[in-house]
Amino acid sequence: MRWNRTGKLICVTLAGCCCAAFAATRPMTSSAPPAAGAKQEVLRLEREWVEAENKHDAATLNRILDDKFLSTFGSRAPTDKETFVKRITAGDIDPSQSQILSDQSVILDQDTAVIIGTDTISSTENGATHTAAYRYTITYVHRNGRWLALAEHLVAMSNAK
Repeated sequence: MRWNRTGKLICVTLAGCCCAAFAATRPMTSSAPPAAGAKQEVLRLEREWVEAENKHDAATLNRILDDKFLSTFGSRAPTDKETFVKRITAGDIDPSQSQILSDQSVILDQDTAVIIGTDTISSTENGATHTAAYRYTITYVHRNGRWLALAEHLVAMSNAK
């Protein structure tokens, strides 16, 4: 079979497209953080976040939350980063409030981490202890060498007291 100029061009073009398609389906590892230590890093960030909420530390919350951050609670409308930080840091600090994170599962996929867990919040008001448990899902992204919280969703658990 004799190849003409157009046939050669089509063959080279198809080969180039196949190589590009193959490269696009391969995971890019250059932007992904090292797998070793990533799980501990996002779990540490979770603890910092809880501490920042309890202390009404807006600077730490702003460092942890991505600028595109959205939070949802149950079926309520999403809250953006600025509104979330204002709500969390409003009012007086409750020294009796504590948060315990438990049942945490971490899923890592290159530059994305998802944590699913339980947040049990306790406080004392007028001598009575109040406890509520929430199932949460938080999505983190790794950008510019650090993890940032991109989205959070909380739902009150049915056994909350």
